[in-house]
Amino acid sequence: MSPAPTTMSSCAELRSSRRALRAEQATVRWWRRLVQARLDLAVAGIAMPGPLGEAIALLPVGAPCPEPPRHSELHCATRGGLSLAESSQLPALRNLDERLARYEHSVCDALAQVTEDLIQALAIDPAAGLRDRPEAPRLI
Repeated sequence: MSPAPTTMSSCAELRSSRRALRAEQATVRWWRRLVQARLDLAVAGIAMPGPLGEAIALLPVGAPCPEPPRHSELHCATRGGLSLAESSQLPALRNLDERLARYEHSVCDALAQVTEDLIQALAIDPAAGLRDRPEAPRLI
C-alpha cells in the first residue's frame, strides 16, 4: 500500500500524518536491514574469505601485531547452520530488498511532502499550530 498524496488542512492532521509516516519509515528501514543482513549471510555461505595474516609479510615498525584468529575458528563462528542451499534465496532476497527500497522511497517522499505542507500551514497561520494541538492532560 503506497502512501496517498496529502490533502490535509489542519496542523493536527499533518502532525498525525508525520508521526505515522516516521513510524512507517523506521519499520521499513528495520526490514531492509534484516533483508540485507540475510543477503550478507547467504553470500557469506557461498564465498568465505581466506585466512587472516597470510597476505602480509610484516607490519610497520612499532605496530602491534597480535595473532589473528585461526581460519577454522572464524569459519565455525560465522557459518552457523547455513547451507549452500542459501544461495538459491539470493534472487528472492535481492528482489525483496529492491521492493523495500522503492517503498521506503515513497514513504520518504510522502513524509517530505507532509512536512512541507505543515511548514507552509504554520507559515501562513503560526497560531494554527497552537490551536490544533491536542489538549494536554491537566495536572491536579
